[in-house]
Parts: sequence; structure tokens; C-alpha cells
Amino acid sequence: MMRPVIYQLFVRHFSNDKIDGIPWGRKEQNGCGTFNGVTNEALDGLVAMGVTHLWLTGVIRHATCTNYPDLPAQPESIVKGLAGSPYAIVDYYDVDPDLAENPLLRMEEFEDLLARCHRKGLVPLIDFVGNHVSRGYESRHGDHDGFGDHDDTSCFYHPDNSFFYLQYGIGEGNPPFRLPSGEWKKELFMARVTGNNAVTWQPSRYDWYETVKLNFGFNFLDGPGAARNLPGIMAAGNQVPGTWRSMDEILAFWQAKGVGGFRCDMAHMVPMPFWKWAIARARVRDRGVFFIAEAYDDHMKTTEGDPMPDLLDCGFAAVYDAGMYHLATDIYQKGAWANDMDHLNKTGNMFMERGVRYLENHDEPRMSSPEHWGGKGRVVMPAVEAAVLGAGRGPVLIYNGQEVGEDAQGPSGYGGTDGRTSIFDYTCLPRLQKWLDHGRFDVEKLPEEDRRLREFHVKFLNLLKHPAMAEGDFYGLNWANMQTPGYGREKGEKVSGHWVYSYLKHDRASGRSVLVVANLSPHKNFPDLRVSIPENALTWCGKAGGGYVRFTDLLEEETPAIEVSVRELLEPGIRVPLDSGQVCAMELTCDGEGISTD
Repeated sequence: MMRPVIYQLFVRHFSNDKIDGIPWGRKEQNGCGTFNGVTNEALDGLVAMGVTHLWLTGVIRHATCTNYPDLPAQPESIVKGLAGSPYAIVDYYDVDPDLAENPLLRMEEFEDLLARCHRKGLVPLIDFVGNHVSRGYESRHGDHDGFGDHDDTSCFYHPDNSFFYLQYGIGEGNPPFRLPSGEWKKELFMARVTGNNAVTWQPSRYDWYETVKLNFGFNFLDGPGAARNLPGIMAAGNQVPGTWRSMDEILAFWQAKGVGGFRCDMAHMVPMPFWKWAIARARVRDRGVFFIAEAYDDHMKTTEGDPMPDLLDCGFAAVYDAGMYHLATDIYQKGAWANDMDHLNKTGNMFMERGVRYLENHDEPRMSSPEHWGGKGRVVMPAVEAAVLGAGRGPVLIYNGQEVGEDAQGPSGYGGTDGRTSIFDYTCLPRLQKWLDHGRFDVEKLPEEDRRLREFHVKFLNLLKHPAMAEGDFYGLNWANMQTPGYGREKGEKVSGHWVYSYLKHDRASGRSVLVVANLSPHKNFPDLRVSIPENALTWCGKAGGGYVRFTDLLEEETPAIEVSVRELLEPGIRVPLDSGQVCAMELTCDGEGISTD
């Protein structure tokens, strides 16, 4: 089985060929990417980089302040920024007109992009936002009524309602309803609960005030246990809440268009019985449909325990591994050590097996931002990716521009200058656009530093196809190197793997093994670094039978292979000199073994 490599392609940003703009700039000033701009050449470049799944972000039509002939702009009071949040969906059966060269043919242009993806062997994914929609949601599609058309607004909760309605004495404040950016006249005295479960007449700027929470047939104020009594996986359509049926129709609509999977936004806020029911129905339509869950173990969950195993049990292929992400950032911002990763990398760990590992996405700061990752994220990116992404067996996620060190320097507005590429504004990816080169996608147009970083990603993401990296068990080596000279030790420091992280991956089916060593330090070179591999580790990966072990570099093909005796591997260990931020990955073979080239 190929390990999924997901590339998050934010269409509005990715194929925008501008490299500058102005804060709060309109579309005509700052530019905007299009479906047609994601050309065959662009997809070829992503396939060559090892990408298997393409998460097309910001596709569904959402609230915006931009007018189109048949689609008037939404009021500024319910839109964040000028372009708007792609998670404030206005019509689940339409695509964003911003992303079309001809807005009247926007769906056809999107369908053409899906067809291009399939021809290149890429699985196209889109967002599925089940928990909330825009305050201005207005879809009509076939026999489907709009959400809320038949709601009883006189009560906070009714099992047949689409939304939750604010009432006197429930929640914070009193009418009239007021948003941080002004009045929304349609909800002055009949207002709905805000998308992040905020039961208030005056949501703050930090709430998801532009959205409203959907009702999946239970009152979330009754606590997570209230979702237990919802219908089961075999329930017929007339036995489930109306919101379930609407969402199933939406999934079916996009599957019929050729969408191969869904990244499900804030999945822990939606009840588990719905997910089990909906994913099962989606798999009847397409057995291979791919579901991943953005989810967290927080106060908004609909389960009484950790929602992650429940989501996997519902049929998700993988869930976000936020714990590993935060541990990686803590190494640079809170003094955590490389050793701390071992407990999250144990074979059998839920996130090790089925966690989506990432270091960037649209919600997180750019690694190359000078305000984050200790200001050294660009330097250490290769090593951190090897330590975090390489060690697992689940999907890995790369955010567009990460591969060239995008640092969130494009124009902003509502998004501010917080180290993120704004999802609310018309902006660009100045570093990535040098590769875009007005549709030529020419690697040679990248500055040398950016080109080297992209070349690393081509090598590393393709390395994840290696059987040991895709399917292999994990064996951490830091515990065996606490006394190893150069392994993060200097005068006055404790003897431990502060900056160096090393591990073995071994695939039992093929018998193949890989050693990965990463120097996570943003400022220290280790020219005499040695890594000790104890005999029980060699036995574990079937390499203890001969007198010597051969190491072949998988990232630098021109580096000659070396042979080290089994005795030397224990003491003093294999020499792996690494500069700051560097990584080495070597295949291990012993007498009688060969190395294939896949």
C-alpha cells in the first residue's frame, strides 16, 4: 500500500501569478488563482514530488465581498476579509466564482481540473464542512430545500431543525443580535448559535461569527452523551435527522463529479453516529473514497472520551496528529527535546499508524516565518520533516509553498501579519510564484536556496514510497545514544538527544530497513556525530547475522555506500556528520541482501 502524500493546494493562492499586492487589496489589485491555472504542468511537478492526493482547498462557494453578475456579494458584517473564509459556505452545490476564468462556467472549469487530476493519477480531495455554514447560506439544489426553511424558530433546539435559535434566558446577552463588524439585519431578533458553539447575542471577533452551527439531531448543550441515542449505521434515510440526509446528498453530489475524498473540517464537533452512517453510504458509491478528519480532543467534541479512536472507528482513514505537531514546535519555542518524540512514535500508537502528520497547513504559521519556530524554521525544515513525517506510517501533509520555504510575506488584511498565509484575503505566494513563472512551472526560475529546498522535498517525499518508510515498524535509537559523543552533548549539557533524532524503520514483508538521522539544531553542526546501533536493534531488523552491515544513502545517490562491522555499530557507532538542519537516510543491508531501486 502506498503511503498517502497529501498536498494542500489553496487554489486562490497557488495559481495566482502575482508576487505582490496591497493590504486589503481587491481581487483585481492582488490577483487570484484559478482552476485553469492548475495546469497539467503544475500537476506533473506535484506528481514528480511524490504527491498522491491533492486537497483542493477553498473550492466550495463561500461568503465573499466580491460581486459577480449572478451572485451578489454578502454584507461585510458576515464576511471575514474581502475574499472571505472558505469555511463559511454559502452554497454546498456550487464552486467559488473567484476561481474561474469565466465565472458562468465555473463548475465546468472545476470538473476539468478534477479530470486532469485523475489523468495524472492524483486523488482529488475537497473540504467537507459539516458543523457549520455561512450566516448567508442560500443554496437550492434539485429537491433539496435550503437549511432552515422549515425550522421552528420559537425554541432553542428541535430535532427536526437545521439550526439552534437563541432564546431569552439561554446563553449570553440579550437582543438585538450584533456582530463584531456590525448588524446583520436578518438576525436582529431571531438569531442563530454561532459555529463554534457560541450561544451569545454578541459573538466576538475571536468567534466564528460569520458562521452558524448546524443541528445533527441532538442538543449539544446536553453534553457529549446526548449523541449516543442517534440512529445507527443501518438506518434508512427516513429514520435519520434531516441534516443527515442533506449532508449525504452533498457528499453524493461531489462524488458524482469525480471528487475522490474529503478532508472533514472540525470533525469532532459532528456526532459519531452521523459519520459512521454517512461514510458507509459514501463507500457504497465509491469503495475507495478517502476520508480524513481534522479533529482535536477539546471542549467542543461530541464524545465523552478521546474522539480520535471513535472517528477512526467511524471509517476515517486518518485523523490529524496535532500532538506531534505541537511537540515539534515546542522543541523550538518551549525547550522540548528530540527524545520527547519517541513516545509518539511507538509502533501501535494510534497516531503513528493513522495520524495525518503535518508541519504546516492553512491554520498554522509558516515554518519559514521569522516570528515562529524560533526564527529558524526554514533552516531546520528538512530535519524536522524527517523526524516528524518520516517516522509515522499514516498520511503526510504538505501545504502549498512549504516546499520552497514560503514565509507568509504576501499582502494581507483581515488575516493580519501573524505568520500565516491569509485564508480571508486576496493574497499570493511570492516564493512559489517564481516556480509558477506565469504557467511555465520552471524549477530553474527559483532562487538557489528555494530550489535546493524543493529538491529536498522531491527526494524526501518520494523516499516515503520505500517499503520501510511506508509500512515499516519504528525503532527509536535515542535511548541507545545517551552516552554517544557528539549526540547533542556539549560542555555543561546533559547527555541526551537534545537536538539529534535517529530511528530505524523496518518492513517485515520485504525485509528492508532504513536508518534516519536528523540534526534538529538551528545553530549547531555535528561533524563527528556517531550513532550507535545496538545488537538487539540489528536483530530486530534482521541485520545481525553477518559480520558487516552496508549503508547506502537514499537521499544523496552520489554518496558511496559504506560498510561497518556489527561490532563497530555498537561502539563507537556509524559516523553520520550533519550540519544544522540536515538529515541522512540510509538503507541497511547485510551479507546476501541486495538493494532494489524503488
